[in-house]
Amino acid sequence: MNVSTPGLSAEQVTEIIDLVKKVHGFDFSDYSKASLKRRLSRVMMIKKLEFYDLKHVLVNDPDFFQDFLEEITVNVTEMFRDPTFYKALNTQVIPYLSTYQHIKMWSAGCSSGEEVYSLAILMEQSRLKDKAFIYGTDINTVVLKEARKGIYSYRSIKSYAENYQLAGLKGTLTDHFTILYDAATIHSELKANTLFSVHNLISDTIFNEFQLISCRNVFIYFETQLQEKILELFYESLAPHGFLCLGSKETIRSEFFKKKFKAINQKENIYQKIGS
Repeated sequence: MNVSTPGLSAEQVTEIIDLVKKVHGFDFSDYSKASLKRRLSRVMMIKKLEFYDLKHVLVNDPDFFQDFLEEITVNVTEMFRDPTFYKALNTQVIPYLSTYQHIKMWSAGCSSGEEVYSLAILMEQSRLKDKAFIYGTDINTVVLKEARKGIYSYRSIKSYAENYQLAGLKGTLTDHFTILYDAATIHSELKANTLFSVHNLISDTIFNEFQLISCRNVFIYFETQLQEKILELFYESLAPHGFLCLGSKETIRSEFFKKKFKAINQKENIYQKIGS
């Protein structure tokens, strides 16, 4: 079928949100409507679907829904993305974390695992690897399978090399991978203290107590009400004086939550929980 680039109405976007919630149990009602409209339009264009066809396959084709979910929840990710963030962790957060006997970290919305392994490398270089355990969660089961494997294209790893150097770390990024042809596999000792699992920030609850939570550049896809709901989840999931990392494109806007966190680095939006 040959279709033009679809222009969805606000009512049609709402109809898809309601359909997905009813059939699949995923609630996108508090996602940014502008972002959701762009991504739905992209799905329809790639799959060459009219609006009616999109509704039909969402109801009747479970395999299509996995592709749909991957497209809607896609996160741009790379190893050591925003190197200044990792520099800030090294200088302003790691010294504090080093005082703990055990360090639990949560990368929320981890996609295919690049941030989790970046944190693992940072912990290794800080001689905290044996103390640290890193959880990576995402709503998307497809990207989580990639994350668990820890296998990336050699071309991708080479493209992340500059990030690694700018983060001020020792050696080279490839030191942490086994290279075979065009595949780069993260070293097993870096995978040992990681766990990847499905977690829905919108509907799921606290599952541990963390010294650090990183959910960088994800809030831009959420409406204000959902941002505050997730901030509550993060606050309750943090240990006393734990750290919340939101990324350079985000900030805590809620006056209520501004009183619950103090800014450690305003440029990178790294916060520390106040109180218990």
